[in-house]
Amino acid sequence: MIKATTGVRYAPTGWARAAGAAALFGLASMTPAQAQLRVDISGTGATQYPIAIADFGGAGAEGTAMTEVIRADLTRTGQFRLIGTGGATLSADTPPDYAEWRNRGADSIAYGSISLGADARYDIRYRLADTILQDQLDGVAFSGTAQQLRRISHQIADRIYEKITGVRGVFSTRLAYVLKQGNTFELQIADADGQNPQVALRSREPIISPTWSPDGTRLAYVSFESGKPVVYAHNLSTGQRVPVANYKGNNSAPAWSPDGSRLAVVLTRDGLSQIYTINSSDGSGLQRVTQSGGIDTEPVFTPDGRSIIFTSDRSGSPQIYRASLDGGNAQRLTFNGNYNISPRISPDGNTLLYVARRNGDFRIASLDLATNQETLLTNGRDDLSPSFAPNGMQIIYAASLGGRSVLAAVSSDGRVRQTLSVLNGEVREPTWGPFPNN
Repeated sequence: MIKATTGVRYAPTGWARAAGAAALFGLASMTPAQAQLRVDISGTGATQYPIAIADFGGAGAEGTAMTEVIRADLTRTGQFRLIGTGGATLSADTPPDYAEWRNRGADSIAYGSISLGADARYDIRYRLADTILQDQLDGVAFSGTAQQLRRISHQIADRIYEKITGVRGVFSTRLAYVLKQGNTFELQIADADGQNPQVALRSREPIISPTWSPDGTRLAYVSFESGKPVVYAHNLSTGQRVPVANYKGNNSAPAWSPDGSRLAVVLTRDGLSQIYTINSSDGSGLQRVTQSGGIDTEPVFTPDGRSIIFTSDRSGSPQIYRASLDGGNAQRLTFNGNYNISPRISPDGNTLLYVARRNGDFRIASLDLATNQETLLTNGRDDLSPSFAPNGMQIIYAASLGGRSVLAAVSSDGRVRQTLSVLNGEVREPTWGPFPNN
């Protein structure tokens, strides 16, 4: 049997524990956080697309800042090789000199302009051209306030990424994670590049297991503020939250159904940790999913919503299983090693992600469900809490650096790695949000 520190979650590091009476303070509808994330990148993709990003002209510092955000977004993927532009700016109204940029080594070039209107809003025009086909690939106009320029930059980077790779970009998505500073826990939400962090919840008791609703409007998580683990559903726009699982014993490990109407949760109300589903709005409609003599925990829904994938020690050691919500026997999915936990399923349902203990180290592994081929994606000693990007191309997780927990990311093929570290505090339990609706 495996040790589970809360009784409902396998926790190799044992950091999350109930800690006495509640001391919740500062619940807000999103307040700015003080700490920013620093990003370090290593490795390159199997294919690198040579692209030039010309400076956005017309508004000085604002244009320069937008250009740098777009360049940084594309660089982080490891899939693009940026061609120097020498500070060149191009008019959005005039096609570029295709031959010149082709000779510089760029297969494509992005450019545009930004101007401040009389209404204190910025007008941004963006273009993407193919230097080989000598044709424009994309072009769109945006309008926004100074506070919206960074978001617009991410949207432009998303368009570039999709036009060139054929895969939807994730630069406009958000991350959620828990930041521990001293005796304080903060549930923070940041842009996909780690910038613009906001505090959704602050507490002197542990916060664990945050997870996004499919539409990105809510987070479910576990808070220990009442002296025991309780599952909450939290509306991010209003700050209103509902305790959706507060049964006798432990309530833990929430996971959203694909349509957002149900949550899978882990409860000990009937003895050992078992998996149930409830209505996500108010916690009603309790239904038991698993019936085993061991610990069943860490559920996630499959993309079709018909099954759950979860961790169980029913075979004697923790492994990953799949069970239909319609009933029937659970199917074991992992067989390499004797310790595999924290499953996540790719958006297309083809790849299983999990934490594998190999030679005493905890590493992020992926399993091709068609071929049963396992790949170890990371090489750290304590890599935990993996989460897929909504396009399936990247994975964010918690890693250990210098004795503290930081955010890290790896490409789905393991070739490109990033470390996103906070100068003060430890970052834990990251989860990648869905594509934005707009």
